[in-house]
Amino acid sequence: MKTGVRGTRARLLVVLGLLFVAVLVTVVLQKKQETAGDQNLRMTLVIDPGHGGIDSGAVGADGTRESDINLAIGLKLRALAELYGQDNALIRQDDSTKCDTEDYSEHRDLVCRTELTQAEQNPVYISIHQNDYPTGQPSGSQVIYAAGEGSAELGSITHENLLRSLYPKSRRVAEPATKRLYILSHLDCPAILVECGFVSNPTDLENLKKPGYQTSLAAAIMGSYLQYIQNTVRI
Repeated sequence: MKTGVRGTRARLLVVLGLLFVAVLVTVVLQKKQETAGDQNLRMTLVIDPGHGGIDSGAVGADGTRESDINLAIGLKLRALAELYGQDNALIRQDDSTKCDTEDYSEHRDLVCRTELTQAEQNPVYISIHQNDYPTGQPSGSQVIYAAGEGSAELGSITHENLLRSLYPKSRRVAEPATKRLYILSHLDCPAILVECGFVSNPTDLENLKKPGYQTSLAAAIMGSYLQYIQNTVRI
């Protein structure tokens, strides 16, 4: 058996394991919420595929746009949220920005995304992005978390699951967000940004373009979200 095939099967088994755990967690959460009879316990997963429209984000050597990869993963993540009966909101569903002014403004776009998130009931914000670097060596996922309550826990869970399922040899760690990340600095809810991979790394880029790999990323993120809310909803 080729090493690549073994690696793919190993990743698939880990992802399937996460999805199985997600099913169990969903059942437990539903029972908790039914017992409490309190809809305020329900959280809303806010999925934000970064960039969009005129703002493509990073661009791979072959012209692949980060914004397109972000959207593909975001749509798959939302499909999983629907499958597991989780309240959710998708910041963008197509190749567009959220800026409501005639002339595009990156700042205004970020403000709009922040406002849309804060308008949801008990939001938990997950932003989908891809990394970039001047050289092609760096690879792998990394999670950045906001300063608000619950963000570090969600970030750590998500980062560990992504590495275990897709990048087991990576030594990267989840990191706190800097103030230059506008949305993470202005939300008062649990919030993370997931750098799924590097568009500047040839292997990462080829994987990130594959629907199956995008589904694996979405599954790892979804499983992490369910683990997080299972830890959070204590009745």
